[in-house]
Amino acid sequence: MNRKNTLCTLALGLSLLGAAQAQTTIKIGAITSLTGRFAEFGKQQMAGFKVAVDEINRKGGINGQKVELQVEDNASDVNKGLSAAEKLVNAGVPLVICEYSSSLVKAQAQYLARQKVPALVVTSSGDDITNPGNDYIFRLNQPATEYARVLFNIFRDNKFKTVAMITGTGAFEKSVADAARGFAKEYGMTLVEDQSYDKGLTDFRPVLNRIKAKNPDALFMVSYAEDSVALMRQAREVGVKPKLFAGGAAGFALPDFIKDGGSAADNVLVATAWIKELRYPGTQKLHVDLVKALGGAEPSYHAAQAYAGVLVAADAIKRAGSTDREKVKAALNTTNMQTAFGPIVFKDFEGFKNQNPIAMVAEQVQGGKFVPVYPKSASPLKIKFER
Repeated sequence: MNRKNTLCTLALGLSLLGAAQAQTTIKIGAITSLTGRFAEFGKQQMAGFKVAVDEINRKGGINGQKVELQVEDNASDVNKGLSAAEKLVNAGVPLVICEYSSSLVKAQAQYLARQKVPALVVTSSGDDITNPGNDYIFRLNQPATEYARVLFNIFRDNKFKTVAMITGTGAFEKSVADAARGFAKEYGMTLVEDQSYDKGLTDFRPVLNRIKAKNPDALFMVSYAEDSVALMRQAREVGVKPKLFAGGAAGFALPDFIKDGGSAADNVLVATAWIKELRYPGTQKLHVDLVKALGGAEPSYHAAQAYAGVLVAADAIKRAGSTDREKVKAALNTTNMQTAFGPIVFKDFEGFKNQNPIAMVAEQVQGGKFVPVYPKSASPLKIKFER
């Protein structure tokens, strides 16, 4: 055999080896915030991704093929998020798992839908992502409406009559605020203050002083993540004292809210999507695994949602028997799973399309930690009131 034939044979052998290696791995696309202002949420999601991929691969992957995530950083920016989505589309992934911020995810999901690539939303909650929705967009986490519902149900159960609201003007914050106004009207509550604010505001004392004078039963806050601690510190400073302070998730639900807020965080009621006390199979083990993945830090619900997203994606590809995007979309439509995050099935209801109808829970900061307080099926602990 001459040298030319030898090189051709070697090249062919390497090509076949590369093809064989490629066939042993199935890549799933994912976008999250590895850098920028949403990086803390990205850190939580990466922990969930890791735990899920490790679990799937320990169990044999997808029909013997290992799962690998191709994770792209959106740098907490809409345009960079779109660039990340375009990169994944061009990479040929069968679907893309979309991340935290509603304003970023809505743009990404709509772009992916135009490209006919299934978008699996795992954390973003803006109602308008799945309402009206699109055939290629699926969401396993709760929409923003549910963040308001669980807290206003608590206000209703305790016969609250007056509520003050401070809410950001971002996509998620606006969705929750809109839902809150609807529930206040439905439950016969008066909104004595309904103040929205633009990102960047640091002094909330003027509106908090107005709220103090009106003495509402509840102060309902839906803030940007970085504002939750400032809001509570300033509320305590000016002497606002409702029966309950309530935060619509985001920064209020992160472990750093307690760490940075200190005593100002005491007794704050928080809507949340997942807690380790829920009685789903594998919940406790998932919590342990997430703590390990976070280097000993406490996971937020964002990590559990990301974990479930990878399981759902792998399940759809397995049932599709292919990485063909249309077949994967068809498989997502028939998803019916029980995970440690909760049950997952995509339905059309109340204007939502391909939305998982899963309920929220509420926790409260007690004794320097989050404890579940609602519904009673999640915990026997009682809500502590300010007055």
